[in-house]
Amino acid sequence: MFFKHLCLWIVNFLYPPRCPICKAQVEEAHCLCPECYKQLNFITNPCCQICGRPFEYKGLNDLICGACMKKVPAYSMARSVLEYDDFSKQLILAYKHGDRTDLTPILIKFLLQAESVIFQDVDVIIPVPLHWTRFLKRRYNQSSLLGKALGKKLKIPFSSNLLKRVRMTESQGTKNRRAREKNIKNAFRVPNPDAVRGMKILLIDDVMTTGATLQECAKTLKKAGAKDIKVITLYRVIRL
Repeated sequence: MFFKHLCLWIVNFLYPPRCPICKAQVEEAHCLCPECYKQLNFITNPCCQICGRPFEYKGLNDLICGACMKKVPAYSMARSVLEYDDFSKQLILAYKHGDRTDLTPILIKFLLQAESVIFQDVDVIIPVPLHWTRFLKRRYNQSSLLGKALGKKLKIPFSSNLLKRVRMTESQGTKNRRAREKNIKNAFRVPNPDAVRGMKILLIDDVMTTGATLQECAKTLKKAGAKDIKVITLYRVIRL
């Protein structure tokens, strides 16, 4: 133990940990500097009790938003930790497209700040899968990395094989809600329905925009016999 701490001290002395955004020196690895941390917008209550969309006005507790009342999602609950904005997106873009998988520990710290009820009564954590062609191009699925690390922290089983993306879809980036829903329809399949039947699943992804992809995943899992699906994402795009 002493040798391990000594080696860590030497590494930190020679290569001091730095904030992944502004590169300022920080006291310990896997954290932001105070100035960058203050610029993050964390999503907290009050929010929709189903989809987790934050309400603009305080005091609106235990309510459901208009969108969920109009069309109840296939998942029972969704929560996101950070608002996706020009500042915070620097981390996830580097993580997804810049091979910065070393950011996993700090992103997990953020995920663990989600409302604790989202992690309760869960049998398995499943990531939103990538199509194999996109996986080959990127070489990793960022949602799988987050899910595996989160499962290890929470001592919840993780599996990346229970849900598959069977159809290559166009990028969702520039599409509106209706176009996203059409684009992602029938894009997923459960290879072995017996493996999810009766299971309570936590579905994990990096960003929720309109929720179309997560909704399609949840529908596919429910159709295969899953008992309940919750959703956790690191970021959420907030449209007023």
